[in-house]
Amino acid sequence: MSENLPRRALIAVSSYHGVIYPDGTKTGLFYTEALHPFEVFTRAGIEVDLASETGTFGLDDLSLTERFLSGDDRSVFDDPKHPFNVKLNSQLRTAAEVDRTEYGLFFASAGHAALYDYPNAHALQAVGADVWARGGIVAAICHGPVILAGIIDSRTGRSIADGRTVTGFTVEGEIVLNVLEKLESDKVQPVVDVVSNAGADYSSPMHPFDDYSITAGRLITGADPASARSAAERVVTAFDSLTAA
Repeated sequence: MSENLPRRALIAVSSYHGVIYPDGTKTGLFYTEALHPFEVFTRAGIEVDLASETGTFGLDDLSLTERFLSGDDRSVFDDPKHPFNVKLNSQLRTAAEVDRTEYGLFFASAGHAALYDYPNAHALQAVGADVWARGGIVAAICHGPVILAGIIDSRTGRSIADGRTVTGFTVEGEIVLNVLEKLESDKVQPVVDVVSNAGADYSSPMHPFDDYSITAGRLITGADPASARSAAERVVTAFDSLTAA
């Protein structure tokens, strides 16, 4: 079954765009958490589409600061004709409209916005579940692993994270960014709570912004923005091992 997987990835994007940070700025898609997987996948000869639950998105303001967007990444951001920006700004698809069977890889990008919409992003979850059922790779970065609770293994009736080790953004990181109280007041759960409640074994990086990613069979997760590239590289390695002759 897995040897016939399409060499094509769907990168999921959060639709939520709202104020979260103490300075009044908004969360949304954390830019490099989609850009870096896009770069890794396309360089590996994997076609990439982007989709959100509603077909809309907004950018996370923190992700556009110099701390998180500089050098080559800033150059990409400033180029409206870059293939990633074209995909994001004019070809973003609605999850319910995509043909699930076209994808062998599902990668949930993030931003704090994922905490708000991924738990109820049923169309995105359905794409991930279909990829998983056909033997493909499912991955998520930073806050993206909250989507895993709703990606159900049709054979077990439970989350694909159940019984597997995953990582994601830490509570310590939320404290460092001074957003934990906001999350609590909005009644959204941090990653560790969501994945633990889904039966996963949560593994934390030593520091909240370390490059830290985990392969658990066909499920791959990364802890934070610094891990987006390494997680995507793990995805390519795992996919190629599945489809090797």
